[in-house]
Amino acid sequence: MARIIGAIATSHVPSIGGAIAKGLQKDPYWKPFFDAFDPVHDWLARNKPDVAVVIYNDHGLNFFLDQMPTFAVGAAESYTNADEGWGLPVRPPYIGDSELSWQIIDKVMAQDFDLVTCQEMQVDHAFVVPMQLLWPDGGANAIPAVPVTINSIQHPLPRAERCFHFGQAIGRAIESFPRDCKVVLLATGGLSHQLDGTRAGFINKEFDLWCMDKIVNDPQALADLTTKEIIEKAGSQGVELMCWIAMRGAMQGHVSAAFSKYHIPVSNTGGAVMVFDHQPAARALAAE
Repeated sequence: MARIIGAIATSHVPSIGGAIAKGLQKDPYWKPFFDAFDPVHDWLARNKPDVAVVIYNDHGLNFFLDQMPTFAVGAAESYTNADEGWGLPVRPPYIGDSELSWQIIDKVMAQDFDLVTCQEMQVDHAFVVPMQLLWPDGGANAIPAVPVTINSIQHPLPRAERCFHFGQAIGRAIESFPRDCKVVLLATGGLSHQLDGTRAGFINKEFDLWCMDKIVNDPQALADLTTKEIIEKAGSQGVELMCWIAMRGAMQGHVSAAFSKYHIPVSNTGGAVMVFDHQPAARALAAE
């Protein structure tokens, strides 16, 4: 049976991809951010996941304001990248895991979530940049991936609690998958940031650190937040926190923080990376 071995949450701003493309990882501005990924690489090397389920928000590459699904899952054999206008290099196609994709789609649909199923899908910087951060030497074929998108662009947005329940449905789907494989969850986005309006450049370090604390031992506190509260506390783009909340919902066993780092500024964003160890509920009970 498949098992969720843990999760990683990280920021995905395009400027990170630009720094990678320009080889600026040791630049004084970027070094503290990139250095934080050394322990993440160590964790991945020790745990050796077989597939990644990537929960993120699309920024208009695959979906746009005229057609913006609340939840969508990729079901393709591969996923293409394209020029988004940030000056980032276009990456080769990323390989998918269509068997796991259809497992998630079928089981999550059976739990009353209406999904958009994408048998062709382009993945934007919110997918590509974190994959580059986690597997810098592996290229696009480093690990098979299942892309899962949550709308954090076009109102009305899904409630935090709905995203938490969506994550729970994904977790149940993965852990009922009959293939023996180790799954790592990857949530991307945020934390606090606002790119427009009178609060452009807004970062709320206190709220970000509160989120990083609660997501480990009290995720319900995040699920209880209203969309308005998240926007007020984290900025209009801080609603990408929904992806972190869904990721945490997918882990219903024993969860602990293996590593966390917070660094500002990262291109006007509260930049964070967290690694979570997960022992599925059945195995956690057996160990007691």
